[in-house]
Amino acid sequence: MITTVRLVKAPRPDTRYPATLVHDDGTRVVVRAPWAGAAARDFGFVRFEEGDVFTEHYWRDRWYSVKEVRDARGTLKGWYCDITRPARVEDGTLVVTDLDLDLWRSADGTAVLRLDEDEFAESGLAERDPVAAARAVAALDELEDLARTAGGFEELLRLPVAG
Repeated sequence: MITTVRLVKAPRPDTRYPATLVHDDGTRVVVRAPWAGAAARDFGFVRFEEGDVFTEHYWRDRWYSVKEVRDARGTLKGWYCDITRPARVEDGTLVVTDLDLDLWRSADGTAVLRLDEDEFAESGLAERDPVAAARAVAALDELEDLARTAGGFEELLRLPVAG
């Protein structure tokens, strides 16, 4: 059972935090985790703080993860998306390699922001692994299209109903 998420951010230190498994169908893994930061973090377009809950969707066959962010009262703030290599599980830890590109979609859909494209360019991934870099850019484009389509994220993240 998954109890930890490990976000690999080489060459920076990895980020690890506890999470509760919600769903794992062999392709998609969904976990729930409280905001793991030591303090609140204001990005200008959203503030993550104590009490926030992240429902995080990872795929073993897709190059991104999508994190639904709700405040302590359960109000949706929006979705924070990381462009990553496909997720894998190792000894109860969900391991995801971050590729620096990110996307934010506000709860009301009025803000769809591509983030950290400068960090991605500076990472050198395009030179070291051009295939992975192309997959990362394609994943960001796919998420942006979903974010701008009414109901796109909701459909992507809908879990199957147990029957």
